[in-house]
Amino acid sequence: MSEEKTLFERLYEAGEENLTRLAKEILAHPTFAAAMEKAFRNAAATKGKIDRNMSTLLGIFNIPSKGDYTALLAKVEAIQGSLVNAHLKLDRILASQEQRAKSPSRKGGPRRSSTRPEGKPQSG
Repeated sequence: MSEEKTLFERLYEAGEENLTRLAKEILAHPTFAAAMEKAFRNAAATKGKIDRNMSTLLGIFNIPSKGDYTALLAKVEAIQGSLVNAHLKLDRILASQEQRAKSPSRKGGPRRSSTRPEGKPQSG
């Protein structure tokens, strides 16, 4: 059985080598290369037309297209970023309010003057 497998592998490799050589020869031929280029160009143009028509059809039936989904996703991400920024600002405001509530109030207490009464020198 291993001999058959080896023989099969040899045939496969020979076929692969021949196919690769054939593909190189065909692609090297300028007429074939020009025909393939034209076919790919036409296929890309056709795909563009199909995409536009499908988008129009989806619009008629009020079904969102992939472009609509992408635009909506961008808007949702922008709103999410704004919400994160608002959340951070709100956290800062709440933290500053908590800090003010913890610090003692100066309004009710006696005022301390930094100046000394006249006539008495400051000791330093």
